[in-house]
Amino acid sequence: MKAGAILFPLIPLALITILSEGLVTNGFIPKYLLPAPSHVFLVLREDPSSFIQAFLETAKASGLGLLLSISVGLFLALILSFSTLIRKMLYPYAIFFQTVPIIAIAPLLVIWLGYGLPTVVASSFIVSVFPVIASSVTGLMSTEPILLDLFRLMDASRLQTLFKLRLPAALPQIFSGFRIAAGLAVIGAIVGEFIAGSGLGGLVDASRNQQRVDRVFAAVLLAAILGILFFATLALLTRWFGYGRKDGSNV
Repeated sequence: MKAGAILFPLIPLALITILSEGLVTNGFIPKYLLPAPSHVFLVLREDPSSFIQAFLETAKASGLGLLLSISVGLFLALILSFSTLIRKMLYPYAIFFQTVPIIAIAPLLVIWLGYGLPTVVASSFIVSVFPVIASSVTGLMSTEPILLDLFRLMDASRLQTLFKLRLPAALPQIFSGFRIAAGLAVIGAIVGEFIAGSGLGGLVDASRNQQRVDRVFAAVLLAAILGILFFATLALLTRWFGYGRKDGSNV
């Protein structure tokens, strides 16, 4: 990865940080609406244990939710791509899961699973599984027709065609779905924590009730960092498998 791919995105971030610091410090924006970035970092330094514990809880829940969405999503995509009939029967339900607002069913998850980790993991999974299914199915169904004809001429079975042709050819799009799911897994975990009362989501909710906007921003910052870490890890795995572009545009 070129240095510019890292440095250039930091320029607008630095400008926004400097601008917001100046506006808040000089009284143009009230501190109860937008805390100064320096104050946010001060809050993190004053109470690191609470934020670290919340960060680790959210990382655990969203990580489990992401692994579950990758495993289940890829398995379902293989089944959906194996048969047109199965795809017509089941794919609409995958779309249904994507259209249902997670905040509306999160209370149901608490009723079914109780407070704690299972609810948060389930929320993370529901939000992040559809991109895995959609991207994987699209990739598996986009195999070059001439290669499919070649496998038919060689009397390859449907399973052989799936695992030796369709799946390897679909890996770039499958990994793309994984990267999208990485960010959504954190979002789903945060929503679940609003209800379950743990992790960064619980910290945001408690800070909101206390009118501690600085702590809310600190928790949001940590949630963003967690999402970036997940995304970067999957991007590295993509490159390790040889599907990253050399120009650095496919991260």
